[in-house]
Parts: sequence; C-alpha cells; structure tokens
Amino acid sequence: MKKRMIVATLLLFLAACDGEPGPFPPPSSRSSASPLPSTPTLASPTPPARPSDPPPTSGDASETCLNGWLSPAVDSPLYRRPLRIIGRTVQLPGQPTVVEMRYFTGPESPPSEKGYLAVVERWYVRLYTEDDLRFQGRFLVESRDFGDGVAAVAPYDTEGFRSPDWSGFQWEDTEPSPYPGLPGAWQGIRYDFVRGGAGLDFPGLPAEVRGCLDTA
Repeated sequence: MKKRMIVATLLLFLAACDGEPGPFPPPSSRSSASPLPSTPTLASPTPPARPSDPPPTSGDASETCLNGWLSPAVDSPLYRRPLRIIGRTVQLPGQPTVVEMRYFTGPESPPSEKGYLAVVERWYVRLYTEDDLRFQGRFLVESRDFGDGVAAVAPYDTEGFRSPDWSGFQWEDTEPSPYPGLPGAWQGIRYDFVRGGAGLDFPGLPAEVRGCLDTA
C-alpha cells in the first residue's frame, strides 16, 4: 500500500520512480562541479521522418490493447488536452506538428482495486516543431482522477514500447537537464519506464495496453 501511494503521488508530476543502473547512468554519476551545458543537446536537427501514408486512425481491441485506440479529431478537446499537458511539462520551441496521436484507456500499473485508479486515460503522441527541428519525440501522457502529466518520453525515431527507448523522470527539485535523443530538458531523476525498478517490480504500462503503441 505504501508503494502504491508513493507511485500515485509522483504521477502528479511525471511518473513513478527508479534510479537503478542499466541503460541510464545513475544520477550520482554527474559531478556536482560539472555545470550543465548552456544549450540543450537535443535530437539531431534534421527534418523528422513522416509516414508516406496517413497513419491509421483507430486500432481494434486485443489482449494487449484492452479497449482499442482511436485518433482524436484535430482540435477537439481530446486532441488539445495532451498537447496542453506536454507544453506545461517541457518548453516547446514553437507550435508542435503532430504526426500521430492515439487515445486509449486501461488499468493502472500494477492493477488497483481503488476506483479512482481503475481506469487510466492515456495518449500516445509523436510530434516535432518546425521552429526548432531538434525538438522531436514521442510522448506518453496519462490522466487520473487525481491529476495528469507526461509519464514518459522517447526518441522520435523509435517504435513501440521497448526498453531502453522510454524514459520516465522521478520528481526531484533540480534544474531541467537535456538528454541526448530526447526533446527539450527534463527535471528529475531519469529511469527506464519500460522495465521499472528501484523496488517497484512492474513496468510503466500494464500488459493490457502495451499493444496500443504497436505500429500497424
């Protein structure tokens, strides 16, 4: 129960917590005497790849995408909401160009019997900005009754839900830092959102909705 409450509290900011070694260096590896770069090291400033054909607008329900998914209508409340959440989490260098957006619902990870955690709204968004092509990435936005936020971010040119593509950030009152391959600068301690860790033995997405991020 204590771990469940810790996760719920942290999700008001970004996601759960970690810090274990693996694909990412632990926070302590950065010397306190080493200043952060003045200019974030963002994704390569090249035009992002666009699908040759329009992406699908819906996906059927399956064992790994419990209720299926749909692409919200452009400029609808369901479309604007994740963009607003992304914009308040990381500084956008201009208006975003959305390449793909999916909306889906499913259980908490791990499953919870609490009513306010029974159904989590999630958006998968791939976007970039014309004003600064270094800002390009994939975002996972989550909303619960007690709050919403960006749960994880991945490089633009990755696919699906695989480790170590997806990074989450445990809340910590630090200056935002840039990370190679990720758009913008992020506050907190980076961890592998796919694998979980630090005593929380569950992934960021439950098995029932992982497939909602699969490519067609």
